[in-house]
Amino acid sequence: MKRLGTLDASWLAVESEDTPMHVGNLQIFSLPEDAPETFLRDMLARMKADADIAPPWCYKLAFSSFLGRLVAPSWKVDKKLDLDYHVRHSALPRPGSERELGILVSRLHSNPLDFARPLWECHIIEGLENNRFALYTKMHHSMIDGISGVRLMQRVLSTDPGEINMLPPWSVRPERTRGSKTDTEASVPAAVSQAMDALKLQADMAPRLLGAMNRLLHSARHPEDGLTAPFAGPVSPLNHRVTGQRRFATQHYQLERIKAVSQATNGSLNDIVLYLCGTALRRFLLEQDGLPDAPLTAGIPVNIRPSDDQGTGTQISFMIASLATDEADPLTRLQNIKQSTRRAKQHLQKLPRKALTQYTMLLMSPYILQLMSGLGGRMRPVFNVTISNVPGPEETLYYEGARLEAMYPVSLIAHGGALNITCLSYAGSLNFGFTGCRDTLPSMQKLAVYTGEALDELESLVLLPPGKSGTAPGKAKSATRARKAPRKKDTPEA
Repeated sequence: MKRLGTLDASWLAVESEDTPMHVGNLQIFSLPEDAPETFLRDMLARMKADADIAPPWCYKLAFSSFLGRLVAPSWKVDKKLDLDYHVRHSALPRPGSERELGILVSRLHSNPLDFARPLWECHIIEGLENNRFALYTKMHHSMIDGISGVRLMQRVLSTDPGEINMLPPWSVRPERTRGSKTDTEASVPAAVSQAMDALKLQADMAPRLLGAMNRLLHSARHPEDGLTAPFAGPVSPLNHRVTGQRRFATQHYQLERIKAVSQATNGSLNDIVLYLCGTALRRFLLEQDGLPDAPLTAGIPVNIRPSDDQGTGTQISFMIASLATDEADPLTRLQNIKQSTRRAKQHLQKLPRKALTQYTMLLMSPYILQLMSGLGGRMRPVFNVTISNVPGPEETLYYEGARLEAMYPVSLIAHGGALNITCLSYAGSLNFGFTGCRDTLPSMQKLAVYTGEALDELESLVLLPPGKSGTAPGKAKSATRARKAPRKKDTPEA
């Protein structure tokens, strides 16, 4: 059996009927030009015929009861895995629109996984307009994080449009990190040595961790320091109890647009993502007469997985930043976000990489305790909204000759955090996935449209119109829209 790490096990501990802790990935493909009518049926048959199930797809919980998940969570290999259960074929009424696809994915993502089986499902969805189909895969967060999930799915695909008879996702094994050992190489002396190393690491890192927590406490008492502390955000409509039903919406931008405004404003790509989300949330809450006077805060997962590590499990740290939703002026709002993220990065960089997992557990422990105690959504939130930016593949990819057009992340939410916004880059595009509680946040899909209009407005403020020369109006305080740049069609789920 394979024991779960502390952070991975925490996702099992907070699982409930209203807060299933699985994450998903939606891939949209265009069929090959010469694809026969039976292309998807034949592809599905080949995928199910491959019975070589690789980790982590073959893992199921050794103890599926709640007490077993809480006390001694561990994985064991399921030797009788039923692919007919895990791999499912669905169809939209032709020609299926992206709105109808979003409705279906919302419904599929609302259903919890069966804890008596390996914690994943794969849905092949045909009937999408313009000769396309979709692949929606979900897996429990205790098995993968955003980075490992993208890398796992990416390894299935090919840059060669002519490649056929490819392996299904569950037959591709994660690459091991350099220097890692297999389970058969483990030994009692090695385990003792590892335990001693861990104790030494805890002793060495204790002063650094104490310093990090002291900085957070100081920032809570002195907000002018610029470091956004846990519990600094206000209670907002985003931070109430949730139900089990989800709503999913998407947005798609060309990455060059995001990079152009980031360069013009001397900000990072992440700063622009936070600005778009913060601006959309400000408008969304103003329309509901629910915008707090204090700025909303974002919890931002930070990847700490080495670049050569293709393994699974969760390897993330966390930082908290202001979304400056209290600021009416767009450029001042962006400046405040940039200052907040810069201070948060400086705080995180003072910790050595080996201490980041322990720091993450310390930082996230109030959040986990809120969920486990039933206080989530009943008290001040640790942060208001989760916003992630996951780097994806840069090249155009194919599966069985079908071109991958877009990938959208489908994430999880919990009590006290009814909205999750995750971005995934792919082949020159940036794809936003908005996952929200259907009941707590009605009309959540408006956020997808509002981020597009926020990008249009920012471009008009900081970029020169075509054919113009001179100094870009990046320092201007006026919100007058000089031009409306062309953008991709919004595809929110209604």
